[in-house]
Amino acid sequence: MKIAISSMDKNIDGSVSDVFGRCPYFIIAEIKDKKIERTESIKNESTDQTSGAGISTAQLMAEKNVNAIITGNVGPRALDVLKQFNIEIYLGEGVIKNVLQEFMDGKLKKIN
Repeated sequence: MKIAISSMDKNIDGSVSDVFGRCPYFIIAEIKDKKIERTESIKNESTDQTSGAGISTAQLMAEKNVNAIITGNVGPRALDVLKQFNIEIYLGEGVIKNVLQEFMDGKLKKIN
């Protein structure tokens, strides 16, 4: 399973960003058997867009074949696009590696 976390930093020791479409980075974690197999950091190129940042960021997540998103907040238009691609959205806050563990333990709230 591939999970993207909106991030303030380039690594899993950083914090989950409060925003989805305009977060500085995404940490993409591949999880198998409740273990993190690998992580990748990508810069969010949509942060400086005047409008539509959430939509283009959601499309980027689909291009990266992400199964789920963990973030602090998702706007309504980005939420619609993520749903179209069958990408699940979860609320998370705090240190990314801890939030990933909470996800694997089934403790994060899913946004419908």
